[in-house]
Amino acid sequence: MSGITIVPLISMRIFSYLHSRLAKVTTCARHCAAVPCAAPSGLRHLTLETRSDVAADAAAAVLALLPWPVAPRAPDVVRDHGMFPRSCSARPLLGHPAVQALTFLARCGARVQVGRWTTRLSCSLSMNGCAPAAGDRGAVCVREARALPAASAPHDAVGQLRAAVDALRADAPPAAPSGMIRIEVPIRQRVDAIEWLHAQAALPRCFFSARAPLPDTPALPGSNGNGVASDHHRQQPVSVAGVGSAVFFRGTEPFSLADWRAIKRFLSSDCPLIRAYGAIRFDATRDASVEWEDYGSFYFIVPQVEFNEFEESSVLATTIAWDDSLSWTWQNAVNELQSTLQKISPCSVQVNTSSLQTTILSLNHAPTKASWDLAVTKALQRIKGRQREMVKSLSEKKESYQSLVQVVLARCSRYITDSCIDPVELLACLKAEGQNAYQFCIQPPDAPAFVGNSPEQLFHRKYLGISSEALAGTRARGKTRADDFQIGQDLLLRFLSLLKICNCITIDEFRVKPEPCARIALVVIQNVLAMICDEVVVHPSKALRKLPRVQHLSAQLAARIRNEDDEFEILNTLHPSPAVCGLPTEEARQFIRDYEIFDRGMYAGPVGWFGGAESEFAVGIRSALLGKGHSTLVYAGAGIVEGTNPSFEWDELDLKASQFTKLLQYQEQYIRYQEVENMGTVI
Repeated sequence: MSGITIVPLISMRIFSYLHSRLAKVTTCARHCAAVPCAAPSGLRHLTLETRSDVAADAAAAVLALLPWPVAPRAPDVVRDHGMFPRSCSARPLLGHPAVQALTFLARCGARVQVGRWTTRLSCSLSMNGCAPAAGDRGAVCVREARALPAASAPHDAVGQLRAAVDALRADAPPAAPSGMIRIEVPIRQRVDAIEWLHAQAALPRCFFSARAPLPDTPALPGSNGNGVASDHHRQQPVSVAGVGSAVFFRGTEPFSLADWRAIKRFLSSDCPLIRAYGAIRFDATRDASVEWEDYGSFYFIVPQVEFNEFEESSVLATTIAWDDSLSWTWQNAVNELQSTLQKISPCSVQVNTSSLQTTILSLNHAPTKASWDLAVTKALQRIKGRQREMVKSLSEKKESYQSLVQVVLARCSRYITDSCIDPVELLACLKAEGQNAYQFCIQPPDAPAFVGNSPEQLFHRKYLGISSEALAGTRARGKTRADDFQIGQDLLLRFLSLLKICNCITIDEFRVKPEPCARIALVVIQNVLAMICDEVVVHPSKALRKLPRVQHLSAQLAARIRNEDDEFEILNTLHPSPAVCGLPTEEARQFIRDYEIFDRGMYAGPVGWFGGAESEFAVGIRSALLGKGHSTLVYAGAGIVEGTNPSFEWDELDLKASQFTKLLQYQEQYIRYQEVENMGTVI
């Protein structure tokens, strides 16, 4: 037997399906969750384990109503079984139509165990660290990292880790009721983390690759510019890939201080590579659409098995997390880790980074071009004449403006391809193209993969040092070196006015300058940091960020927070930034709710990782959601300010999505990118 982790979350759509297929469904089944999944072939027996007596009774009642070819065995009641106290079972079943209804029902349990004649469906089970009041429990008792002897290749490292975990299982459990232990094996060669991830089949999985460090950053007293030690980049992994979850953090309410504390209690500055990777919804107050349901309002994991790629070496590591107060014991954790390690491939699989070998069969936009024009027109009607008032308030560091002056509208494009797209292969192609960007991938169990190539940093913390950036203004790259240089020089000249606003540029000067979005983005981030930090430094140079297809204005900022608890305030205040939402924030967010017809999900939200001494988040833009079939959702957006031309902004959306359309081999004549006075905010 093996298990698959299921987060209990009611789906009325599937509840209705069950109700229509079965003669009767008790109302207490609403306490369970049900999400569609494919019927496993060769199903022989199935066990449901639920979080409550009510849910177990509901599952048993529905099982009894199924048209079994053979009467099901009476439901078993198993008490004190880890964090799932009740269960019910049914057998046998093979090749019967009831399997479809049963597999829907199977997802109503928090844990599902499926046995087959020949194979097993498996995925690691773990605890949700965001259980009620988890953030009030204080740090776990044990937080440590253990290093094993170095290995010459990943194959040897896997063997060492399996032996180490077997030894842990044989030993007496720790006396501590909670803890987090990382066991790592250095590898004396650099192995691509994406190639390692490509060889693995376990879910959940994650990947995060920091962009190459910028050559110039603002300097803070006592630091090298980011509040980090001088050997920072030698210590940092180039890329991190992980599978399984030693502990996951997921909730359906907006990410809160209590949730942040629940994550941080498992982390320590003494174990800097124990990190929680994940993402947060752009707007957690909006109902999640079907494709984003499994992510909740936020989703983070500390991987069970993790591969760290460094400049000249690699590390393969496992992490064990347990907490008796969350009904997840040391033995539970070791057993699940041992199961996961048996499925880890010791090999790496090379990825073709030049092409995905797919062809796009159809492309549909939400909104359509006509609906986009209408939404932009509505926004311009609201914005007209408000920009001057906004700039004056910002320059005087006031928050008195109430009317919409800028809003960022997005588009969701659905590509149907002739074959399925592997998220890791797409990730590898994006990474090969984007050295000046963050590559990321987050995929919960049985959920689509969220993949992106973001050029924009939300913030980076190292101890008390904070860095952030303002990214705005979009232009295409030139077709020739001379053309590209001229376009870049035009952006740099306009950047001078971007810097002046930091010194209270006059309103008349601001009005005649052509890049208002860029100045708004910089001054808002500067003001936000000033409210939380002791000092803020704006770096005036290196103002042009060149990416493979576009280039942007860029300004780096650095600051120093008063204590590490201010990290949550930094995250909560910087998101959503003007670059992905608009100003004022609440007015812009409400306009987006009213006029965007799709769910952004994690798109444009924070994506990155929390650590004990350090955390880093990018803005989840230039991203896509890859489902299990032949469908891919690609997201892009543009800032709307006074004077915006809807058609030009539509063309900008095409430009920003072009990295995906090229990789998907979409055959069309691209609309020539037109340079205009206001291209809006980059997203």
